[in-house]
This record gives sequence, structure tokens and C-alpha cells, in this order.
Amino acid sequence: MRRIWPVRDLVEQVREQVEASYADVWVEGEISNFRPAPSGHIYFTLKDAEAQLPVVLFRRQALLLRFRPEDGLHVLVRGRVSVYAQRGQLQLVAETMEPVGAGSLQLAFEQLKERLRTEGLFESDRKQPLPAFPRTVGIVTSPTGAVIRDFLHIVSRRHSGLNVLLFPVSVQGDAAQAEIEAALADLNASGMVDIIVLARGGGSLEDLAAFNSERVARAIAASRLPVVSAIGHETDFTIADFVADLRAPTPSAAAELITEAQHTIAERVENRTNRLERAARFQLLQARQQFEAVAVERAEWRATALLQRLNQGLDDLGFRIETALSSQLRNCLRDVEELAAAVLRHDPRQRLGLARERLAAGSTRLDRALERSLSAAAARLGALDASLYSLSPLAVLDRGYALVHGAGGALIRSTAQIAPGDCVTTSLSDGAFTSRVETTSSGKLRKK
Repeated sequence: MRRIWPVRDLVEQVREQVEASYADVWVEGEISNFRPAPSGHIYFTLKDAEAQLPVVLFRRQALLLRFRPEDGLHVLVRGRVSVYAQRGQLQLVAETMEPVGAGSLQLAFEQLKERLRTEGLFESDRKQPLPAFPRTVGIVTSPTGAVIRDFLHIVSRRHSGLNVLLFPVSVQGDAAQAEIEAALADLNASGMVDIIVLARGGGSLEDLAAFNSERVARAIAASRLPVVSAIGHETDFTIADFVADLRAPTPSAAAELITEAQHTIAERVENRTNRLERAARFQLLQARQQFEAVAVERAEWRATALLQRLNQGLDDLGFRIETALSSQLRNCLRDVEELAAAVLRHDPRQRLGLARERLAAGSTRLDRALERSLSAAAARLGALDASLYSLSPLAVLDRGYALVHGAGGALIRSTAQIAPGDCVTTSLSDGAFTSRVETTSSGKLRKK
């Protein structure tokens, strides 16, 4: 009895047997039809002169590669053989890959170097000149080790006024790239330094991997401040050396390059100082020889004449100073007198005395005016009193007349107001008395 296989079942069984038999194999060949996918997976064909094998390198493993695969590259691939069911195609699912003949780090170095060169990051026209006299240098390196000690020693010896700002980073390991990139960005943003030195000691290609990375290279290229690369020993070259504005063979050489201008000037000043001292000693020696060559008597006469001229000049200066001082003294005395007169004219005591005199005169005039006003008022009051008295009924009583009032106190003006038997009160000038009316008679009094 024959067995009929569905295609899927057959392919799956073959795949299981193949994967079980070839779970971990190394295959050597040449890359062709290299196709990186947007997903990050890598597809290519591994071939030799007699056969070819499709290979897939998934994104997770592709990120671990230290070089960039490309067509024509001879590689050694490790992985497991499988079958791609949708095509019924045998393929190698790669786990790792390394170039044959050259190390992966060296190959990655050459590939990145060529790519950055093509982009123009190594061109001299984009490199910045170093400041001749920097005030502060920022150094990106490990805080421990001989690099920072040697750097500080040379700076203090050649340019003690230069400030050094250390930005500590890891110089190897997985975190080194990110820390170096952040250090360059932070120093550019700080505004505290004039130049940046990227430094570390020597090491293997693996130790210097961070300085051969694209991430650090582009951080150096983006720096607004000049960057000096001082990586490893004199024979070591890194990608950072090519991108930096200046490569120093060693960190110690970087310190010398940065302080070159200041050190040169200091040397020139020292040389000029030495030449000046030698010239002064030579001139002094010549003067002594000339002085010794002059006869003693002639020299004494010339010295005496010189002293006499100097004394005369001193006397002349003394007279001129005395005359100038006298003139200035007279001017000062005149100014003082004028100021004293001005002060006296504006002396508040004089004004106060004049005000007191005016006050006394005004007080006297006021007293006299008051006396005159009081006298006039008294005279007017006397006249009014006399007029009032002349009109007063009391004055009439003094002349012998009398006032008669009825019982209710009303003034009796007519005999019609009283009747016999009424009591009346008669007021005289010196008193009053009460009487009773006996009789009344009418008729006006006749003048005698």
C-alpha cells in the first residue's frame, strides 16, 4: 500500500530531520546577492565554485556583527541548516559570521574608514585650527591611570596658567561609546572650555574599539570646539584620529601641542632676557673700559663741571618753584578773602540782627498806633456816654423831675390813668416813695 504525503507534511518532516542532523555547522564561502531588509534582517547567498546556499541572519544576530557584510567578501558562517517551507528551499540560519583572512574588527575599521572618508569627514578644510592661547582645556579620559597624570604634569610644567577640566568616562567596554559621545556634547554645551582632548593609553584593537566606532566619530565631527585625538601610542591609529581636528601621537604629546604657543613665547622671552642681560653686561664692560682710559685729572674736571651744571640747574629750578609757589599762594589768599567776604555777605547772623531791628521798630510803631487808637476810642466813648446820659431819664430826675408809676408798674402819663384812692410810686433821683391819690385835676401846666 502506497503512502501519499501532503507537501506541507513532507517538507516539515524533512526540515526536522535536517535541523536535527545539522544543528550547529560552520560553512565557508563567498557572499553574493547581499540584501539587507528594512526589518533589520540580512539575506545573502553563500557560494563557492561548485554550489551555493541561501543564508538568513536575523536582526538580533546582525546587530552583533563587528563588520559590514558585502558582496564578494569571503566569510565563515556558523548556524543551523533548515528548510524554508514556503519555497521548499534549503537555507542556513546564521548565528555568527566572521571574515576569513582578516579579523572582524580590522575589517569594520577599514569599512568605516572608507565610508567616512567618502562622506568627507577626513577632509582638512573642515578641520578647525587650535586656539593659540586656550584658557581652559577639557580632557575626556579615564580619571585613573597614567594618562591624566602625565597630561597634568606636562601642562603644569609648560603652561601653569592653563586650566584643565576633566570629564571622566569609560575608555573601553560596552558603555564607552555612549559616555564619550555624551562628554563631547556636554563640553560643547557648557561654554567652559576652549578645546577638547580625547585621550587614552595604548591597547589592542579590541581595547580601542570605542574610538573606532561610527558613533564617536560623528560626535567628534559635530563638535563646535576643536578636538585633539590622543589615542594609544604613536603607532596606533583610530577612526577618531582621522576625524579629529588634530591627532597627537600620545596624550603627553597632546599636552605639548596645546601649550606650544605659550611655551614658545616663554622660551622667546627667556632668550630675549638672556640676550638683554648679555648686552647690558657688554655695555657696562665697555663703559668701564672707556672710563679707565680717561685721564684722572680730566675725568675729575669733567665730573666737577658736570656737578656745577647740575647744581646750577637745581638752583634755577628752586627759584622757579619758589616763584610759582608764591604766585599760587597769593592767588589762594585772594580767593580766600573773596570767599570770606561772600560768606559775610550771606552771614545769617547779620540777617537776624536786621530782622530784630525791623521787629523792634515795628513793635514801637504798633504800640504807638495802639495808644492813638485807644485814646480816640476813649474820646468817642466819652462823647457817646455824655450823649447817652443827656438822653437818659435819670438825667431828667437829677434836674428835679420825678417819674410816677401805677400799681402795675406802668408809667403814669395822664391823669386819666389814675383815680382817687389809687396807690402810685414816685421815683426821684435819689430814691422813691409811695402815695395815695386824693384828687385829680385835668388840664396842661402853664409855663411861668
